[in-house]
Amino acid sequence: MAQAKAFILDFIGTLVSAKGYSMDASMAKLQEALTAEGFATDKEQFLEAYGKAHERYRLVRYGELREVTNAVWVAETLRNLGFDVAENDLRLRAALNVFFKDYVDSLELRPCAVKLLRKAAASGRVGLISNFTYAPVVHASLRRLRICGFFNAIVVSGDVGWRKPHRKIFEDALARLHVRAAEAVYLGDSPSEDIKGAAAVGMRTVFVASQFCSLKDCKTSGVEADFIVEGLDEVCRDFERIATV
Repeated sequence: MAQAKAFILDFIGTLVSAKGYSMDASMAKLQEALTAEGFATDKEQFLEAYGKAHERYRLVRYGELREVTNAVWVAETLRNLGFDVAENDLRLRAALNVFFKDYVDSLELRPCAVKLLRKAAASGRVGLISNFTYAPVVHASLRRLRICGFFNAIVVSGDVGWRKPHRKIFEDALARLHVRAAEAVYLGDSPSEDIKGAAAVGMRTVFVASQFCSLKDCKTSGVEADFIVEGLDEVCRDFERIATV
């Protein structure tokens, strides 16, 4: 047995919690921001068209584990409403930044998150793997929370094109960290995405309960983690044992 060379973490739910966020409010701001960028639409028609486009790509994202960024279905929404616009139009990015601002602002570090990151950084390399359709949100959140400096590799599904639990996103992170799966520990709050995916490539796994997934959810999922904890404080307390591979 040896000390792990890398500690890899999920982001949303695992390191941070979202407090007081309203998707309805953000959707209204998206429609308003797009109107300000020259794409004036009726709100109800926009929401209906957006819902259809979002659902179409949701099936791709969860069925094939191929990540699709928000600009793709926003562009399709607008085309279905009569606008000639491509997904790489900078006006869409400006509107998406408005759309996600409230979400970025809602994220708060979980208790002991910084303490855990310090321990991980002191013991080896630190990586982050996040399923998020719009990568700038993850990077902006890390900067706002002042934890960017802890990570040697940041892998976001919106950048690499694959979602957890697809093995390619885990392999990408391992390659960036220059470690083998057997030399890494992975911590996440989703049995089906984090634990199942990390275990499939050969990493030691730690499930941590979150606002999205409870200890009961983990136990009834049928997915087995090497360690199951209720909070990051437990990981800090048992770090040496958890980080031994």
